[in-house]
Amino acid sequence: MPISIRLDPDTEAELRRRLDLEGVPLSDFVRDAIREKLGRPADPVTPYSIGEPLFGRYSSGATDLSARRKEILRDRFRDRHSR
Repeated sequence: MPISIRLDPDTEAELRRRLDLEGVPLSDFVRDAIREKLGRPADPVTPYSIGEPLFGRYSSGATDLSARRKEILRDRFRDRHSR
């Protein structure tokens, strides 16, 4: 299937330099780039998707930690310094 694309002059110059350096024909380069792109997952990788298996993994089960943070810190401080 023939394909035609337009590149800005800087991108075209960089592509030509790369092809000359590697000795790769343009068609091979484009085919490899398309195969590589198609081999990637359709869903974009995001910081959330990378960390999702870890979220909540070490949860304490307490749902009010942010609301009681001062009380919790005060109790921990008191326990540590009352020994």
